[in-house]
Order: sequence, then C-alpha cells, then structure tokens
Amino acid sequence: MPSTSIHQGFILNKSTFTVRGKVYVELWVKTAKQIVKLISAPQNPTCFVAEEQEPLLRELADHISLKLFVSDDGFYTLEQTKVATVKTKTESQMHQLRQLAREKDITLYEADIRVADRYLMERFVYGAVEFVAPALNSESENNELLIDTIENVQIRPCEYRTTFSSLSIDIECNENEELFSIALSGDGLNIVILVRPPGTSEHQLNAAKENPYQLIVVESERELLNVFFTHITTFDPDIILGWNVKQFDMAVLARRTVANNLKFAIGRRSREASVRQWEDQTLVDVPGRCVIDGIEALKTMTYQFESYSLDHVSEALLGENKLIQESDKLAAIKRLYYEDPIALANYNFKDTELVNRIQEKTQFIDFLALRSTLTGLDMSRPGGSVAAFLNVYLPKLHRRAYVAGVRPENGGLASPGGYVMRSQPGLYEDVLVLDFKSLYPSIIRTFKIDPVGLAEGLKSPENAIEGFKGAVFSRTTHFLPAIIENLWLQRDEAKKQKDSPRSQAIKILMNSFYGVLGSGGCPFYDPRLASSITLRGHEIMQTTAGWIEELGYQVIYGDTDSTFVHVEGNDTLGSPETTGIKLAEIINEKWTALLRERFDIDCHLEIEFESHFSTFFMPTIRGSTEGSKKRYAGMRGDELIFKGLENVRSDWTTLAKSFQYQLYKKVFSGQPIEKYISDTLNAVKSGQMDDELVYKKRLRKPLSSYTKSLPPHVKAARRADELFKEQGLPLRYKSNTTIAYVITVQGPQTIETVSAPLHYDHYIEKQIQPIADSILPLIGASFEHIANDQLSLF
Repeated sequence: MPSTSIHQGFILNKSTFTVRGKVYVELWVKTAKQIVKLISAPQNPTCFVAEEQEPLLRELADHISLKLFVSDDGFYTLEQTKVATVKTKTESQMHQLRQLAREKDITLYEADIRVADRYLMERFVYGAVEFVAPALNSESENNELLIDTIENVQIRPCEYRTTFSSLSIDIECNENEELFSIALSGDGLNIVILVRPPGTSEHQLNAAKENPYQLIVVESERELLNVFFTHITTFDPDIILGWNVKQFDMAVLARRTVANNLKFAIGRRSREASVRQWEDQTLVDVPGRCVIDGIEALKTMTYQFESYSLDHVSEALLGENKLIQESDKLAAIKRLYYEDPIALANYNFKDTELVNRIQEKTQFIDFLALRSTLTGLDMSRPGGSVAAFLNVYLPKLHRRAYVAGVRPENGGLASPGGYVMRSQPGLYEDVLVLDFKSLYPSIIRTFKIDPVGLAEGLKSPENAIEGFKGAVFSRTTHFLPAIIENLWLQRDEAKKQKDSPRSQAIKILMNSFYGVLGSGGCPFYDPRLASSITLRGHEIMQTTAGWIEELGYQVIYGDTDSTFVHVEGNDTLGSPETTGIKLAEIINEKWTALLRERFDIDCHLEIEFESHFSTFFMPTIRGSTEGSKKRYAGMRGDELIFKGLENVRSDWTTLAKSFQYQLYKKVFSGQPIEKYISDTLNAVKSGQMDDELVYKKRLRKPLSSYTKSLPPHVKAARRADELFKEQGLPLRYKSNTTIAYVITVQGPQTIETVSAPLHYDHYIEKQIQPIADSILPLIGASFEHIANDQLSLF
C-alpha cells in the first residue's frame, strides 16, 4: 500500500464540473516534479437570504420543484439583518434561483460568488496550495506522486514559489480567418508552421534554414492545426503567451478548429480548450494551462502607452519594431504570403519573440504569479480589483458572522475625489515635492476604515473613531487595517530584496482598496467608506499645507498626496534638499502628536521628501489667468519632467512634443529662444517637418455611429473609406482602430490618402503657438512678435 505525503504546488487554473448532480472543483497544480489534478469533495453553491424573505423563497422554489438546503448559521448583513444560508445541488440550480429571486424582488446575498472561488477563499488558499497525496516513497529524495489525479483532496494554504514554462504564439490569416501560418517561440522550441502557398517551390522555402526557427511546411489548414496541437502537447507549456491572444489568436483558432471538424485539444492530457464570447470579451479556458495576454498583463501592472499595439509597445520598451511597417498590414501579410512566404514566416516569428522579450523586460509572469499568491486571482485574469478584495476579505467577514451586501443597482453615488489644490501659476526656482507614502492605504490603517469596522462602530459609537458623512469606525473590530499592515510589511521586505514584481503587485493591491470601496461594482460599496478616506485626505493635505506656510514657505500646488513647496531664497533649514528632509520630519512629528491628542490613535501617515525641481513651471488654464491642475513641468537634476502637458498627450503631434521639450529646456536653462522658434517655423513652412505633423486618434465606436459631431480623425477615416470603396478595396477603419492623419488645405486626410498640400498655418496656430504662449510671457518674450518677424520672410 503506497504511503502518503504532503505536497506543495501552484494553482495554474481552476474550474468546476458536475457529475450525477454533484459539483466538484478541479484544480490544475504545478508541483516541483509534475502537474497534478486535484478534485474536491462535492461542493454546494451557496448564498444567503434575509430571514423574513426565506419562507417566500422556499415557497417559490417548491413551486418549480427546486430543492433548497436552508439552515440558520447565525449570519447577519452589515446592516444587522439576520440571514439564512441557502444551498443548491448544482450551479445551474443556483442560477435558476437567482433568476427567480430577481423576478420576485427577493434579495440574495453572495449568490454570484463562484463555487471554485468560494472553495479556495474559505480555506485561505491563494495561488499556492498544500495537499495530501499518495507518493511512491515518502522517504525518497524525489517524493514523486504515485498518481496524477487526487480525488476528495484535502488542501490548505502554504507559501510556495515556482518557475513556469511559457510558449508565445502568433497566427497570420486573411480577412476570412483562413490561416496562413502559426509561430511558436519558447525555451527550446522555435518554429513556424506554414501552409504551402499555391505555386511555391521548395527553393523559395529553403531560405528559412538561415533563420532562428524551424520552418514546417504543411499542405492544408487542417494539417497546420494538427501540427500546432502536437507541438503544444509535446512542449507542454504552463503558460501560453501572446498579444491580444485571447480576443484574436485563440478566438480564430477555435473557429478554424470547428471549421476543420477538429477538437481544440491544447489542454493538458489532451483536454479541449473552451473559448466563449461574452459581451465584448473572449473568455478562454485551457485545462492545465494559463493563457496570458501581454496587453492585459501590462495594463494590470499599470503600464500606460499611447497605443497598446505590439509595434508601439515593443518600440517603447525594447527599441524594436515589427517587421511590417505598412499601414495596411492585412494587405501586406497577404502579399507576402503569396509572393515571399519566408518574409511572412519571419514576420510571424518576430512577433512571438517580441512578446517573449517584453515579458522578460517587464516580468509580467512573475507579477501575475505574485498577485495570485496575494489575492487568489488566476494569472490569466486581467484587472479584477473587486474580485481580489472579495477573495481576501470575505472569509474573514464570515468568521465574524457577517455576509457581504449587494451591489447598488444604480451604480451608487459618486464619492468625493482626491484633493487637488488650485495652483499658483508661474515660473519658479527651487520647488520641493513632499509625498505622503501610500496616503489612502495609510488613512485606512490609521483611522480603522473598514466595512465591518463601520458596522461595529455604528452598533457602539460611544468609543468609535469618527469618519465622514455619519461614519464611525470600531477601534477593535476590523480587518482591512491589518490586511494593509501585512501587505505593507511584505512590500518593505520585497524592496529590501529588490523583488520588483512583488513590490509592484503589493503596491497596486493596496492602492486598489479605496477604489473598490467606492465602486458601485463592489458589494461593500458604501459612500461613508470612500468619503471617510478621500475627505480625510483633503483634511490632511490642507492641514499639511497650512503647517508648511506657517514655517515661512509658499505652497504653490497640492494634488491627492503631493505638496509642492517653493523654497527659493529661504535657507532657514539649509539647502533645498536638506529643507525637504527636515520639513518631512517636522510634518510627521506634528501628525503623530495631533492624532494622539485628537483621536487617541497611532499615526501611520508618513510624508517623504520626494524630489527637488531646480526650475519649475506651473501653467495657467488656457485662455485664463487661473492656475491649472495636474499640469506642470520642471528640471529634476538633468531630467526634464512633464506632467499632463502636450509632451505626454497622445493627441498632439510629434512636432508639438519635440517643440515643447526643446523650448522648455531652453527657458529653464536660460538659453536664447528666438532663433530656435524662428528655425522651427521656417522648417514647418518649408516642409522639412512633414513627418512630424501626423495626428493619431483612436476611433471609439464605428464610423457610422458618429452623427452629432465629426472630429477630424472621423472625417479623415470616412474620406479614406470612400476612396477605398471607389477602388473596390476593403474598408479599413473599424471601432478601436487608430487613425493616423494630417490636416491639409482641403481638410483632414489619412496619411495613406493625402492628396492636398499640408495646412502649415494650422500647425503653427494650433500646435506651436499655444505651447509658446503658455511660457514665453513669463520671460518677457512674445511668440506673436517672433512669428511676425519670421513669417514676414515668406
């Protein structure tokens, strides 16, 4: 009889299945030695209903012969309503119950928590899992599992980190989704599978031998898919990567698999992948594997780009571009397939390499794995702030005999935003930035802001901590402050170890808690919670600014958690850098004393000296003398920093960005600006800058949906599509397409259909002059005067 031993692993994905009317949770787990499938004991979908509505719910269920299992487990809502626990046998029955309750205005609590999520969270299992299983020899060094499927498994949380094998894939096809090729790139596997183009000779295909991949030529799309499935199975990756891989590659592959009467068997143990369309999303489930889209991963990591196209992101992160740079990529792909198939294979393979290199650069796999160990979210799931909060918070809530509320039907009322001070516009020397370290998480931690804390505080307000809009928070019963404290300590440790992915994952998670509590999509939504965070932030920022000004310094701007202090000429505390450090120390001491005196609580607020701008510019609102918000520029060391200005906006041309950068740099360093402006105007007028005059704007909806107003990019796209239609060419501009266009003397035209001279006066008036007018008056200069002198030469 085999012995048993304890094993640890990482959950690659989870799902449920139903057999003979019983629901089971299936976990695919990567251990140190192998992949194992864990199957739970039968689980019951669970929800809660108010005790007074329970008889009606039971009556309605009986009427349609829906068997319910109802019990009194002593649970209450946060509003102190007693609830009964309701269970069904299957998930479809729970769905049926939810429909029934909705029709009869019966409120069900937590009815939308999925069985697999509840199974793991109630056991505090997040990402890593420990389980008992038979082993070949519990004393052996390898300790390998005797079987690869464990039923009725017993699991518990653990700490476990591992590495993952990954494979980047990319497909090429025509407009009818007929596949030309599939590229696969991973550690030890680099291939391109190509359907032989009609009339292609072996000599034409031999050129691929010089490339860093193996070319496999097949005779049909069906053979292409079978070879692809074989290589997935043989390489056996934990993770399948790609760029827009779910919405495009997986969706197309699933449809072509059906068209060829095949099974989409890319899961482990030849299991079929599931690809489902849901609203504007494509949901992909590959048993035993994660599917990670690079776009989703970088957005989850809070990367921001003007465009999330692979070409743009790879250029921004790697300094490299895709091999096809033509605006009509589909036409180029089709041409290459028939005329130069090796060039197409190179293009196809390069895309998979770019995805792999972006992953290596950003470490998004490590980030998503660490996020999973913190929140229980699948690595393949993008976003998920509310789900992450529920996974962490609900099991603690239940052990206090509370259940979560329901999401507000109307989305909830908007809570006050972060504090933004009206700025003092001008050009300054020596501006310091003081930042509160993770202000909102530290407010939650300091003032005990928490859903259960609010419920318990309202029950016993006499010794609670006062919040805003009638909120009071228990000093002793709360979970969120301790959750944040634990995350804070983990992040400090991650920083010490220079574990950037872990530090970033924790930071994003901590900062998401405010947004979750103020979101109408969260069952813990309560305006008193979010307002007690943001309005406390307002109070902290205003009080801090007052203390700084009492010390003799000018506060010229404040934004959410940052205070901008003008210290030029005031060396009472020392140099600007020394002043910044000492101001932070003074402010921290004041907050510690004030909170002890006023609330009798420990202070977890911490302001830090963040940076010193030797020169700093705060503009006015365009056409006004009032200071702007969230827009400034300054020299920090040798670096010129822009915030919210044209230089960082995607809807301004390269000309505007480069002009602003060079002009500000000259102003900040005291260099002459007249010749630079004159030379720029001359270059624009003479056509030397034409390549920098391109606007790029994304279509947010189909062209036909623009009726009330026609922005320039829409006009350009409509004109271009009319030309394509006249020429018998396919229309190119759909929703979410980025339009690259210029302004000509005949109006906006896309760059591939330009037929008129560029309207240079437009670019000078709309792109150059506003930038110059924002800063030149502060140094006694006039753009109009410089321009008139220059333009008189033409």
